[in-house]
Amino acid sequence: MGMDQKEEKKVKLAVNGGISFGAKLNAKQLVVIAEYMNDGDELELTTFQQLYIDVLESEVELVKEKFKEVGLSCYPVGNYVKSLRTCNFCKGAEEEGMPVAIELNKRIAGKQVPFTLRPAYTGCPVGCGEPLVNDIGVMKVRDGYDLYIGGKAKGKDAKTGTLFMEQLTPEQLYEVVEKIINIYTEQGKKREQFSKFITRFGLENIKQLIA
Repeated sequence: MGMDQKEEKKVKLAVNGGISFGAKLNAKQLVVIAEYMNDGDELELTTFQQLYIDVLESEVELVKEKFKEVGLSCYPVGNYVKSLRTCNFCKGAEEEGMPVAIELNKRIAGKQVPFTLRPAYTGCPVGCGEPLVNDIGVMKVRDGYDLYIGGKAKGKDAKTGTLFMEQLTPEQLYEVVEKIINIYTEQGKKREQFSKFITRFGLENIKQLIA
């Protein structure tokens, strides 16, 4: 029995405390995470406000349920849209559009894509969520939402994204972002990074397909 336990496959889960005032975890959440770790296990902290935890394949659904009970969100690891990286919402939930960030995350996080896609959101032009250096970036400016695409944070070819559309309403924002991700899913080559896809496919072609 002990041998089977060792041989059982483990699955990597990405976990965070959901979208709130900054990337935070409370004591109860930490205790629940620790329950599903062995003494020698390590938690991996990513640059994208997520923790990676390895859990037994047979326990994945149970773990997700237990995590959900304490307000932890679970996401798949690999070639999926990552959960939305956010700012700290320092001026307040409504003023900086937290409900919009939550809704956007709900619609796109976990979607399968050709290569890991990193979306980021920030509630004001200070840009703490770093939207300009991520694949898809949203910045709330006054009462509208500006959308940047094709930013890249890592590598020698790091660059800021292109302002794709500005002063969108929340509904327009959700629709445009979902359409962009669908175009990438349908037209992107396997393991083709989003910024490279945009260069190859062309911003104008994306605009035409969205119109």
